[in-house]
Amino acid sequence: MNYFSSSFKLGILGGGQLGKMLLFDTRKFDIQTYVLDPSDEAPCKIACNHFFQGDLMDFETVYNFGKQVDVLTFEIELVNLEALEKLENEGIKVYPSPKTLKLIQNKGIQKDFYIKNNIPTAPFKRYATLKDLVIDIVESNIKFPFVWKCTEFGYDGNGVKIIRQTSDLENLPNVECIAETMVPFKNELAVIVCRNPQGEIRTYPVVEMEFHPEANQVEYVICPARIDEKVATKARAIALNVSQQFNHVGLLAVEMFQTEDDEILVNEVAPRPHNSGHYSIEASYTSQFENHLRAILDLPLGNTESKVAGIMVNLSGAEGFSGDVVYENIEKILGWNGVTPHIYGKKQTRPFRKMGHVTIVNEDINKARKIAEDVKNTIRVIS
Repeated sequence: MNYFSSSFKLGILGGGQLGKMLLFDTRKFDIQTYVLDPSDEAPCKIACNHFFQGDLMDFETVYNFGKQVDVLTFEIELVNLEALEKLENEGIKVYPSPKTLKLIQNKGIQKDFYIKNNIPTAPFKRYATLKDLVIDIVESNIKFPFVWKCTEFGYDGNGVKIIRQTSDLENLPNVECIAETMVPFKNELAVIVCRNPQGEIRTYPVVEMEFHPEANQVEYVICPARIDEKVATKARAIALNVSQQFNHVGLLAVEMFQTEDDEILVNEVAPRPHNSGHYSIEASYTSQFENHLRAILDLPLGNTESKVAGIMVNLSGAEGFSGDVVYENIEKILGWNGVTPHIYGKKQTRPFRKMGHVTIVNEDINKARKIAEDVKNTIRVIS
């Protein structure tokens, strides 16, 4: 099929920053794009060929949108599965497939999948409601501390909480959830796997993630991870196995824990471009966004190795500020070598909302990390 400068139509469910960055590569290749998002101010709106406003969880909206395109992908997992299944049955190519998404969309089902397929993961228990979890605590069937996760609709640190005492459960929703054993770990790592329908598969280097202690959001992504090569090799091998078990097409971000004794445990996965791969726009031979595009169109995959060390700093809304966004001191960092800001196009800021990121590239990973900290301490996302 001729994808370039042709009548071919690529549909993207979700119009946020991931879609916007994917659209950079569709514009580079002159691929016609259709985007569906609930917000009329979605970041994608300025960069796609055709924009539609609508509910991603509504069957008719997703189905009618999908009927207009040749290949359908998504930048957020919270989409109507039944519509995707019907579209696939009617000949629309949907990548990753609804079968893959069904195993990933619910974290309880995702964790059960790991156990069934002998993928190493932290011990856990599933609960139909928060009340059932409380009963288990009262009956001393579960010990503190543990990690509470709602099984659906969590994002960017929402839907995850460390529980150290019963009072920590107050104000949590009474929904299906899991209680996961807290595992002592050295590092939080991630590996992005890229796979096309022919089965060609590649992994990006292992990255190290540093999290904000309050927001439970990634603050820094460091590539390559500052870990032993044996651990990195093991992490990439486990990520490849996870990808093959899910039989996904496109990108799969595999988040992991490196334990104190250097075992690798899979935390969770995301079947799309991911925050842990943003560094690749500047630091890799082929960015994660271009490789997602190559994969879902069944084109040869690009080189996933890095040209240079890269660190990504998330730009999140500062605490105490809500309203029209201002990027304070952004002109200062624009004067620094190897520093590239990406602004997502969200007009309104609020505490901890992801508003952009900055990539720092340098031959020396330690210098890059120092500059990243300077960036973090210089720029503020306020109103």
